[in-house]
Formats: sequence, structure tokens, C-alpha cells
Amino acid sequence: MDLVREVHRARGDEIRARLAEFEAVWRHGSDTRLWEELVFCIFTAGASARMGLRAIAAVRPLLLAGTQQQIAEALRGVHRYPRERARYIVETRDHLQRLCGLRLRERLAAFDDAHARRDWLARDRAIKGLGYKEASHFLRNIGFRGYAILDKHILRSLAELGCIETATPPTTRTRYLTIEDQLRRFADGIGIDFDELDLVLWSMKTGEVLK
Repeated sequence: MDLVREVHRARGDEIRARLAEFEAVWRHGSDTRLWEELVFCIFTAGASARMGLRAIAAVRPLLLAGTQQQIAEALRGVHRYPRERARYIVETRDHLQRLCGLRLRERLAAFDDAHARRDWLARDRAIKGLGYKEASHFLRNIGFRGYAILDKHILRSLAELGCIETATPPTTRTRYLTIEDQLRRFADGIGIDFDELDLVLWSMKTGEVLK
């Protein structure tokens, strides 16, 4: 716990600046930007944040109108699953176009319950590649607070700290919320903001504060 506090003191300014960048996406970002952030999280599932950033850079001109084949070609040699992720993007884009005209801000703002907002993203089977972890990741990256991104780094940290018994990823909504609550209680117990703690633990495993 002392090490967690020490890292928070050392990286606190950087972490708070990163969270402010996320919040600025919601305040000032267009629906196109929100869609880009959603695609980034589709890319990071089963991959790394760095790979997600490279993949976004490769397909950015294709996000709104590129075909599945064009996106797959752009991802070849950039992402480990070029064809699968291209299909996820196009199918999700088509679904969101039908559902809300890709007006993600309007759709997300319509929820007055934080759990319901994430449930929609994680449980709508037409939104491909997002479970609770990546739905939380997306919402955090566009400025929403209070969602834990329970990736392998966070789970390992929590297991090492004795907050959870095993670092096995949660496979159900109930289990995800249980671990999230344990992380929240741990944050309260050591006096570190919940959203900041998520990035503290992630940075302790990766050596950087990314997204």
C-alpha cells in the first residue's frame, strides 16, 4: 500500500492531467471523435494500448465510410487481428448508424444511470468486441468517471495487494461489479481517488500513463 501511495504522489500530476484530457473529449469532442475512441477500445481488446493507438492511426481516414476490406488492408501488419477487427468496426458502425445515426453523444447522454450506460455498450450484441472491460475503458477515455478498467494489469495488482483472491478476468457482470466495488473500497481505504488509482496501478505494471 505504501508503494501505491508513493507512485500516486510521484505520478499524480501526470495522472490528473490525463484524466483532464479524457474529460475534454466529452466536453469538446465531436461524434466522430467519440466513434474513434470506441474503435480504439475495440482494437485494445485482446491487444495492447500501444497496438490500439497504431491501429487507430492506420484507419482514421476510413472510420466513417471505409469498407471492411479497406479497413482490413490498412490493419494488416499493424494489428494482430486485422480481418476480425475490420468486421467488428463495420458491423458496429452500421448498427449505430441505424440505432442513432452515429450520434453517440446524444445516445450516451440519454442515460441517467451509470450502470445502464455501460450495460448498453457491453450487452448489445450488435456492438462488437466490447465487454465490461472495454465498455468501461471507452467511457473512461471520453471523460466519464467511476468505471474500473479491469484488465490483466489491474487484476494482477489487486491480487498482489490482497484485494481479490485471483487475477482471473471476470466473465460475468456480477463478478465485474464485485471486483469494481473491491477496487473502490481499496481506493477509499488508502485515500486515493478511484479513477486516479486505476491509472496508478496500470502505470505500476506498464511504466507509463497512457489510455
